[in-house]
Amino acid sequence: MIQENLYQPFEIEYRECSECPIDPHKHNFFELVYIVEGSGIQCVNKNQLPYSPGKLFLVMPQDCHSFDVKESTKFFFIRFNNIYLQHHKEWIQQLEFIFQHTNHMPGCILKNKNDKPLVKALVEALIRELVNQQPYHREMAQQIVNTMIMIIARNIILQMPEQPKHPAKQDASLNILHYIHENIYSPEKLRAEQIAANFNISPTYLSEYFKRNNGDSLQQYITQYKLKLVEARLQYSSMRVGEIADELGFTDESHLNRMFKKYKGVNPSAYRKELQATAN
Repeated sequence: MIQENLYQPFEIEYRECSECPIDPHKHNFFELVYIVEGSGIQCVNKNQLPYSPGKLFLVMPQDCHSFDVKESTKFFFIRFNNIYLQHHKEWIQQLEFIFQHTNHMPGCILKNKNDKPLVKALVEALIRELVNQQPYHREMAQQIVNTMIMIIARNIILQMPEQPKHPAKQDASLNILHYIHENIYSPEKLRAEQIAANFNISPTYLSEYFKRNNGDSLQQYITQYKLKLVEARLQYSSMRVGEIADELGFTDESHLNRMFKKYKGVNPSAYRKELQATAN
């Protein structure tokens, strides 16, 4: 199995393939694949679906991914990694949960029909920037890529299961989860008292309500979510363990080491080494 790596925060590629297939491979980055022309079969983790012009696919890190080209196909690829998201701090709190914690099914990602002509125009603009190489072409391409990522985030949200029609309780539970995700980098906002005050309920009721609707206690959920983000940092970024601990509000590096070892059975540095050994 081929393992592809990305050595810069983002890149774009325009490629035409005729009869030969694109063999199964894995990435350590996110990849958007837009079909400009042609037809064939997309395979992601043994799921097979036909592709055709105008389709846009999202391939997650470590997905097993291939294309069986039936008709000569022009592919346009946009590749980016967690480091690229990290460089845009105004995005990361909104997008990280979407990209790291959504079970994405194979197939065209565009569910909002109004986004299809917009994406087509953006891809055409990126191809022009790639081909013409005019001054500031990379800066222009980056701005367009930013817009594409936001469109993908919106379409992922549209694929999330619909909430039941009446229960206001379900809405309240979801709002609390959204609050936690949005404020995961602000420990002072994640105290039970602060969350309860934000939703105008008592801390005691918040704890009981949260556990009843989510299975885990409030503190367990926050800790598990933080550790999921730590896992992503170790796999997809070069951040030091101390930097990760500081970013996510752990007391210090040793505190993160203890919590992560309890969660994964090894400390963060050992976990990262295991990932690197597997990739090689």
